[in-house]
Amino acid sequence: MILLVEDNPDDEALTLRALKKNNIMNEVVVARDGAEALDYLFGKGVYADRDMSVMPNLILLDLKLPKMDGLEVLRQLRTDDRTKILPVVILTSSKEEQDLINGYSLGANSYVRKPVDFSQFSEAVRQLGLYWFVLNESPPRV
Repeated sequence: MILLVEDNPDDEALTLRALKKNNIMNEVVVARDGAEALDYLFGKGVYADRDMSVMPNLILLDLKLPKMDGLEVLRQLRTDDRTKILPVVILTSSKEEQDLINGYSLGANSYVRKPVDFSQFSEAVRQLGLYWFVLNESPPRV
């Protein structure tokens, strides 16, 4: 399962379209702000009844989010035993070098800039899927 944390409806649709186009058929849960992402991951708020034994195999995390930015989401993920080893790919349009540095400093597994062109974006998503769901060996569930 993939947790897509994305507030831009166009980028959400592009990401879902690119996943489908590249036959990445994993279930995708979408959180549209940082607070919703944490609620999902920690089973709070509207997600209080969700099965906490099911965690994402991959989190695609935008940085520029309402309520709580992606770096703060990442900071909180990495300080909790339940989520500290979940694979997190920052998928952002940010070209700020400091965002790149901060993302890795906080424990991001990868940092990918969203290409503007859909075919390039689709290729980036294809390669992400190939790496994270075929080549990469995920950590065991705790």
